[in-house]
Amino acid sequence: MKTTLLLLLLALIASLAWLAWRRLRGEHPRARAIREVLDAADALEARLRVARGEIEAVAGDHENPVQGAMRDLLRQRLWLRDHAADASLDQLRSVRGSLDAARGSLEQQLARIDRARAGKP
Repeated sequence: MKTTLLLLLLALIASLAWLAWRRLRGEHPRARAIREVLDAADALEARLRVARGEIEAVAGDHENPVQGAMRDLLRQRLWLRDHAADASLDQLRSVRGSLDAARGSLEQQLARIDRARAGKP
């Protein structure tokens, strides 16, 4: 009887330790995906703000494509606000991928501006 009670107690302690370890180990995949989308959106917005200044310095206000990109980013954020709770992980990953791709494209455009300023092709 004592051995059985001791084994049950040890199993309960092991189960609680395992649950605590899982909780500490990491967040739920959905929460992580949402956080990564928000982080990617924040990074893109920061680069867009820099790009707006760079492009305005070269082309002026009237030819700045950053406004459209900022509107697209706002649409992504609104979509996330409205659909994050029921979006699939694949949808969240797709949004993150599109944000990362937009940032990569922006980096290429900024590099072209830098080369143009330096007089390099």
